[in-house]
Amino acid sequence: MRAIWTGAITFGLVNVPVKVYSATEDHDLGLHQVHDKDGGRIRYQRRCEICGKIVDYSHIDKAFDDGDTTIILTEEDLRSLPEEKSREIEVVEFVPSDQVDPIRFDRSYFLEPDSKSPKAYALLLKTLQKTDRTAIVHFALRQKTRLGALRVHGGVLLLQSLLWDDEVREADFPALSESPRISERELAMSLSLVESFEADFEPEKFGDDYQDQLRALIEAKRKKGDAVDTAETFGLEPDDEGEGGEVLSLMDALKRSVESSRASRSGRKPAAKPATTARKPAAKKPAAAKAATKNAAPKKAAPRKTAPKKSA
Repeated sequence: MRAIWTGAITFGLVNVPVKVYSATEDHDLGLHQVHDKDGGRIRYQRRCEICGKIVDYSHIDKAFDDGDTTIILTEEDLRSLPEEKSREIEVVEFVPSDQVDPIRFDRSYFLEPDSKSPKAYALLLKTLQKTDRTAIVHFALRQKTRLGALRVHGGVLLLQSLLWDDEVREADFPALSESPRISERELAMSLSLVESFEADFEPEKFGDDYQDQLRALIEAKRKKGDAVDTAETFGLEPDDEGEGGEVLSLMDALKRSVESSRASRSGRKPAAKPATTARKPAAKKPAAAKAATKNAAPKKAAPRKTAPKKSA
């Protein structure tokens, strides 16, 4: 890992030097655009609309245009801002961890102690663990002033940048004005469905199916070229386009979902159980029929034996 920024956490007179590392990375395959006719790569050029020349990054500045005038900002202008020069992660306050809404989380960064004596780092880490608090911090990174949440994750300090309050939109759509009636039975069935799906979250159980399929498709095309059969590659069955899906009521959908979830969970151990229980009644019918015919025969023969006895 390579540090992207160095600075110090400050709260009161305490100073904790740290190195900042990106805590996440993108695992998506890198795809580029090509011309569908000949496969030629599509490239975007930074061309000046005045002189018509292609401009290198070293000769590109930023600008703000208000419609009437264009104000050019050079790299020197941006570096001269006080906040850009700051190398402090300033603790503003310590708040209960459950008060920080996850919708505000933006990017995550690991913090490494950057001093010969990591005692101040360890002290801050243990303090956050002991109090179950999250430090709200203020810092500047990559030409942006940011708000952040500093907390403990996996034995290290984790800094998560937060969206500003005006960057979080409010949910405002017509459906919110409606209040549909939910019956007790529907709620009970829904709670039962949730219960059937209950589990502890283990992120390692989940994978990016789309990226796996994309890699498989690329490998298949590498071997067979454009003649690859996607349905054959992924074992897909042809869609029944002419048949419409069955329309279920909410209660039917909930009931079937609960049954399906329970069956799939119980079916992990004995997968063939449902099939065997369904066959048992069918297997008993021939035996029952034989027994019935055996019992019927003596009933008819019994009168013949008793009749001679009475006459004698």
